This record gives sequence, structure tokens and C-alpha cells, in this order.
Amino acid sequence: MPGRVMAKSGSADERPSRQINVILRSTEAPVISQSISDAESQPVPKSQQQQGLFLEIQRELDQLIGLDHIKDLMYEIYALLQIASMRSDAGLLSGSQVYHMVFKGNPGTGKTTVARIVARMFQRMGVLSKGHLIEVERADLVGEYIGHTAQKTRDLVKKAIGGILFIDEAYSLARGGEKDFGKEAIDTLVKSMEDQKNQFILILAGYSDEMDYFLQCNPGLPSRFPIQMDFPDYTIDQLIQISEGMAKDRDYILMPQAILKLKQHLLKEKCQSDHLFSNARYVRNVIERSVRQQAVRLLSQYGGGSPGKLELMTIRMEDLKLDNKPQ
Repeated sequence: MPGRVMAKSGSADERPSRQINVILRSTEAPVISQSISDAESQPVPKSQQQQGLFLEIQRELDQLIGLDHIKDLMYEIYALLQIASMRSDAGLLSGSQVYHMVFKGNPGTGKTTVARIVARMFQRMGVLSKGHLIEVERADLVGEYIGHTAQKTRDLVKKAIGGILFIDEAYSLARGGEKDFGKEAIDTLVKSMEDQKNQFILILAGYSDEMDYFLQCNPGLPSRFPIQMDFPDYTIDQLIQISEGMAKDRDYILMPQAILKLKQHLLKEKCQSDHLFSNARYVRNVIERSVRQQAVRLLSQYGGGSPGKLELMTIRMEDLKLDNKPQ
């Protein structure tokens, strides 16, 4: 088992305010006797610049529902980068860190969203030069003949230089056995991690059990991914929060009866689907389908007339068609 960057202890409610207060205290302007012109001529320390940039990332993370241990881990990485910068300014060795990661969890648990935030954070902290995200899957890496896979994989790594290469369902690369071209992709990725060291970050994502099996297929893999994040399924209450947020982002409001109906449906669906339940992705599909159903209802109800603004915003219980899985 690779060494993991562990999350901090402490309640989730205390964490955001505690961290932000620490940052704000450290960025308060000191009392100085210099003239204004002299003060303006002094360069802002790199670590202080990074503190302001991280505040933006902190706000973005705090808008996510749940994922408290992920947020704590992001703060630990930020703290590590800050101290490394301070040690460097003090003439101390800071050492290079490896930031390749494994994200483990079911679909719709925020893995891709967090990967994008990580890319932006590392760019702002100076770890990555560009901070872009290249999202791929097996079909993008694996070719049709010997040598084709290695070339496709190298081309994608080249595109990811300065950013993050995010491979979803990465375990599929190890499913075909020794003669499958997926193994060639794995070998090429491992070599690229050495040849382009610190020039890009590789994030492998997929179901928890499958990713554990995948890492065991190659003895050299676990040690190359020191940061492993578990993305748990959302609770029913969190899924309701997410659905209300998605509706609000679209200028819609879920009526209490609609929320109750959705909550009962999610309880049933989550129990039945278990491993296949797609979490936030599922409720997004529900919301989008309810918006379509609301449009049909309003046209039928008002004909050529125009509903009022509130009615145009309202998602009612009858707009949630939940007999079948949303398309």
C-alpha cells in the first residue's frame, strides 16, 4: 500500500473557516514605518501571492457538497507547497514531491470536478505551467496494432505537459491480460512518468475495487501514486442539496412536494442500484428531464398564453417522471 497524504482531523464545519482565518491572518498588512512609496516598491513575497490565489480555490472547494476529506487533503497539499516555498526562500532544502494521484469511487462522486480544481490550484501554486486537464479513457490510449498504442499514449502525454492527464476507468487498461495492448499503454505511461518527471501530473480514476486490483497488476504502480483519494457515494440528503443547487443554477425552484418525491425515489433507486448508482450524475439527469416535463406541462396548461415568472421557475411534483431511469 502506497504512503498516503492523510486528511486532517476535526469537524467539517470548523475546517473552512479555520483555514481561511489562518490565511487571512497571515496576509494582513504589517504595521510599518516606511513611506508609502517605499512600501510600494517592495516585492510581494511569492508565498503571500500564493495565499491570495488559494483563497479562490478554497471558495470553489467549499461550494462542493460533501467531500470534506478531499477538501482537507487539498489544503494539506497547499500547506506543503507554501512551506516548501518558505524553506526555499530561507535557503533550506525543500525537496521535490510526486503528485500523481489515484481517485477511487463510483460515477458521479466528483472525481473529474476535483481534478479540474487540482489542475488550477497547481498552476496557481507554480507546480504546473499551464494547469489544463486532458481527460481520456482506454479507447484514446489503446491502438490497433503493436506500437500504435505507445505512440497514441506518448502523444497524449505530450498534450498534457504542463497540466494533468486524467484517465477515467483506468482499470480497463489491465483487463485484457498480458497480450492486450492496454499493458503497452501502462508501460508507456510509467516510462513517461520518469522521462517527463514533474512536467505533468497523472491522475487515474475508477471504481474503488477495480482500481485496487489494477494497482496490484504492476508492482511498480502503487509507489508511483503517493496520493490516493476515496470519493464516497453521496448521502440522500447531499443528493437533495445537489439537485436543489442544480435547479437553482438554471433559475428553477423545486417545490417541497417535488423534493419529497425525489427523496423517496433516490432512497429506492440507491438501494436497488448500489454499485451502479451514478450519484450526482443521476440527479442531474433527473433535473434535466424534469425541466423538459415542466415545459410540456406549461405549454399544455397555458396554450398560447404566457405563464408568470414564478410559474416558469417552478418544478412541481408532477414534473418529476421517475418511473423509469432518466435518459
